[in-house]
Amino acid sequence: MNFIESLEWRYATKRMNGEQISDEKLQHILDAVQLTPSSFGLTPYNVIVVQDPAIKEKLTPHCFNQPQIKESSALLIFAPWKNINDAHVDTYMHEIATTRGIPAEALTDFGNMIKGKINSSAPEDLHVWASKQAYIALGFGLAAAAVEAIDSTPMEGFNPAGVNEVLGLEAKGLSAVCMLALGYRDAPQDYLANAKKVRRDKEKLFIKY
Repeated sequence: MNFIESLEWRYATKRMNGEQISDEKLQHILDAVQLTPSSFGLTPYNVIVVQDPAIKEKLTPHCFNQPQIKESSALLIFAPWKNINDAHVDTYMHEIATTRGIPAEALTDFGNMIKGKINSSAPEDLHVWASKQAYIALGFGLAAAAVEAIDSTPMEGFNPAGVNEVLGLEAKGLSAVCMLALGYRDAPQDYLANAKKVRRDKEKLFIKY
């Protein structure tokens, strides 16, 4: 399948069969998530990869008992940083300098620009900003899964406080905002497996000038 055919094939899978996806395919999806662009390149979130059945069992009641949690092969949980600060920027500047082999002093203005954005923003605004970056990563994960012919379900239907508690995210300065369940569809049990995809007509969706 080409990319568009892969996107036409995918859907928000409601039931999965528990079959495990290969380490190689999972790594390809994680690579795509890692390569996701973000504002300033800061990537102000972490992605928790859950494959342990016992942990998925604990997460299920906090996800309104949606079956994909336990039936998935892997569950990606996108969690923005709760307290974005200068130290995060300094670490990022060090990573750039090391990767590109340039002196850290050459990045002073860039680092100060990012710090200016952070220090002039309210905490709640920074959380919204970081969450938007995490959602871009979710989109890349969805697309990569489709290319790998892996079924997926993007999920917002969960209690963040409960998920945070199970995974100990508060202590890590994180808070879950969305999830991506990965696995293989259980077509006989999934009422959407053979349903035609419904999207807005291109004529209504796109406005051209």
